[in-house]
Amino acid sequence: MKFLKPHTLKEIADLINCEFVGDEAFIVLGMNEIHVVEPGDIVFVDHPKYYDKALASAATIILINKKVACPKGKALLISEDPFRDFNKLTNHFKPFVSSEAAISASAKIGKNTVIQPNCFIGNNVSIGDHCVIHSNVSIYDDTVIGNHVTIHAGSILGASAFYYKNRPEGFDQLRSGGRVIIKDHVDIGALCTIDKGVTGDTTIGEGSKLDNQIQVGHDTIIGKKCLIASQTGIAGCCIIEDEVTIWGQVGTNSGITIGSKAIILGQTGVTKSVKGGKTYFSTPIQESREKLKELVALKQLPELLKSLKEK
Repeated sequence: MKFLKPHTLKEIADLINCEFVGDEAFIVLGMNEIHVVEPGDIVFVDHPKYYDKALASAATIILINKKVACPKGKALLISEDPFRDFNKLTNHFKPFVSSEAAISASAKIGKNTVIQPNCFIGNNVSIGDHCVIHSNVSIYDDTVIGNHVTIHAGSILGASAFYYKNRPEGFDQLRSGGRVIIKDHVDIGALCTIDKGVTGDTTIGEGSKLDNQIQVGHDTIIGKKCLIASQTGIAGCCIIEDEVTIWGQVGTNSGITIGSKAIILGQTGVTKSVKGGKTYFSTPIQESREKLKELVALKQLPELLKSLKEK
């Protein structure tokens, strides 16, 4: 998430009332999660296990809960609770703004696009030309939809990320300030849910087709011409490369990559990243040929045990 204008390190420190290490005029351009950070971004880290990763990342401002040596060319924000203060910054730079109409006055809707009754179109939404948005679809703020897109009834684009910190008093949600981006010629079935990024974008690539009842988690990127069948659940921060086929009731771990032109057979659990151009099956995930060989061998086991007893 980029800020509307650059800010100084001191300005950011004053917003969250914390100490800083570095030049007070050090420029801050935005804030992001570690997998999408760029120079000028703030990243937060609150566990020693991840200190080195955050300090070595592309981010140049690290919001951290311990005074450590500051890498050259970077700055630190020293916070008692980086998770809480990252939320403060999200709420400041991307506050929730309630809508006053079913279709926001700030929404942009293209030529020959049809919006069916009972839809909600949030603030600053952009919808391209020749789209059809069926009834009872909810499109949250800042969503960007291309041309020739169809979204069927009851689907929801832009809900918050499922991202929580377990505190003694209960679960504390990481605020979502990202977007959903739907490219041209995408079809989204009925009752699908596509969560916005925490600070970045959840993206569905050009020409991809989603069946009914599919969940796409925050910051996931789905490539071009992917085909995803019903009841698939894709976790946050996944990368689904171009022309992947995913059959029904597949579930994924977060942060995995499925390579281009891979085929994931139904009811597979994608527990790790897999290469493209192959077919996969089972939980944990395996190449389908290897798994089928195992199943054939298991079927032969009773006869093998019987023959051993007879001997």
